[in-house]
Amino acid sequence: MDSLRDLWRAGETTLGLWAGIPSSMVAESLARSGVSYVCCDNQHGLIDYQASVGMIQGIIVGGSNPIARAPWNEPGIIGKLLDAGAQGVIVPMVNSPEEAKAAVDACRYPPLGARSWGPSGAAPRLDDYFAASSEQIATIVMVETVQALNNVDAIVATPGVDAVYVGPADLSISLGLPPGNNDGAAEFTDALHTIVAACKNAGVVPGIHCSGSLTPKRLEQGFKMITVTADNVAMNAGVKAELARARGETAQADKSMY
Repeated sequence: MDSLRDLWRAGETTLGLWAGIPSSMVAESLARSGVSYVCCDNQHGLIDYQASVGMIQGIIVGGSNPIARAPWNEPGIIGKLLDAGAQGVIVPMVNSPEEAKAAVDACRYPPLGARSWGPSGAAPRLDDYFAASSEQIATIVMVETVQALNNVDAIVATPGVDAVYVGPADLSISLGLPPGNNDGAAEFTDALHTIVAACKNAGVVPGIHCSGSLTPKRLEQGFKMITVTADNVAMNAGVKAELARARGETAQADKSMY
């Protein structure tokens, strides 16, 4: 299938899913839903690097784009996730243009960056991985603090940044709000507007962690990369809904954030 960057260049909106359960079968099942990407969460998911290798394979078999969230803005693990076959990396807590450049450097080979050569898992899947990587690998930086919000214009102007990904929970905490989506709070809504506007001005894709019920609103707000739900969130919600049906009850909406 087309890479995320191909889809974004074509002006497409990309919906995705979040994988934090250490299972290649779960990751493959998520991919078979028809989403544009599945993200292996190495920051807050219950997975490690070795689990990610199998999960990336499962996502490819399932017909979607595998991407990964790194634990932190550290070039060693970012490079390993790309070497395993991730077609993009979400880098958390990017608060300045200097940190955005470090993320780009970790994702790009020289002269565009500083990534070390050795894509042992990824290279066999492409005829010319070196050439393809510069066109397909997505560098996605997270804007999720007040500091990042204040620097967002400079962050998105950093050459090589393809997308910004909003973590609503950390952004809310940084704004002095409880973790989660705080759409009733003006400061939260204003922050999202500021991020989307900066991305549009720079030609960068605005992305966000979301839920199915909030997705239409996020689309209206201008987001083009939206994670609809996570594996454990969807599983818990599905189990609760089936039990409620079995008991003749009405299932309660799951408002948890992953």
